Amino acid sequence: MAQPQLHSYVGSSSKFVGDKVKGTEKRKKKMDISSGNRIVGGRDAPPGAWPWQVSLQVYHFGVGYQHICGGVVINNNSLLTAAHCIRKWKNPKFWRAVLGLHHLYHHQYYTRERQVKAIIIHSHFKKETYENDIALFKLQKPITFNDYIQPICLLPSPLFLGNDTLCYITGWGSAHEKGGKKKILQEAQVDIIPQNICNRYDWYGGVVTTNMFCAGSESGAVDSCQGDSGGPLMCYIRDVTQYYLVGITSFGRGCGRPQNPGIYVRLVNYSNWLKTLLQSRTTTMNIHNVLILLMIRWITFHISL
Repeated sequence: MAQPQLHSYVGSSSKFVGDKVKGTEKRKKKMDISSGNRIVGGRDAPPGAWPWQVSLQVYHFGVGYQHICGGVVINNNSLLTAAHCIRKWKNPKFWRAVLGLHHLYHHQYYTRERQVKAIIIHSHFKKETYENDIALFKLQKPITFNDYIQPICLLPSPLFLGNDTLCYITGWGSAHEKGGKKKILQEAQVDIIPQNICNRYDWYGGVVTTNMFCAGSESGAVDSCQGDSGGPLMCYIRDVTQYYLVGITSFGRGCGRPQNPGIYVRLVNYSNWLKTLLQSRTTTMNIHNVLILLMIRWITFHISL
């Protein structure tokens, strides 16, 4: 069976539940988005509505930093994004993360910039199929949270999302398939589309694996587009009155085409991968601190002799 022509949503060059830090409730009172609004030809998000949204930017000589992909704040020094965003820019020194951003080119008093310390791409990422399209960015300096910069909650286990669950996508991506990036952060409500429908022959024909899911609308009226890759798909869980990160924008066929919704990383499948990365860093830091303490004691002891 012929494979559909797919593309990523990369821009052109022009705590787990129970953790101390949880996603903000800030957005829950602003549920007035109609089903017709979308990132493709959609609606401006209110400032501070999605405080975990990040702009990941690459430095181009003679031009400066340019938005490449979205990202998501998960703690005070870690971001999630799509692995395919890294492409040829694998050196973290080329990257910066801009947090608390509303207008892509106008920074406010609450906006923060952070250089990237390390980029960890999933070891089984396949660029041909976008399987395991997930990466972790570690920042040079920790983030100080404010009303406009907050981490989002992560689901530790699968959760049934009913038809009444409110799910949203955000990003500065193109307003249509061949358009330029949006200057103001866009938001849209989307429907989670069942896997068996999305994998129909006249849809994606089996391309969508168990590590992925589709979201948008069957008509194509709601979708993500170029420049939205790596950004969040989050759902509001009424029982705990919080937003949770459910997916990461990955790829699709065109933008806003009927029966071709956006495809997202099924984040809950990577809970163990992510937890291992975060815990290994904590363990490494603890060992490092112990070694420093032992060295200081050794030096102090010998000086006192």
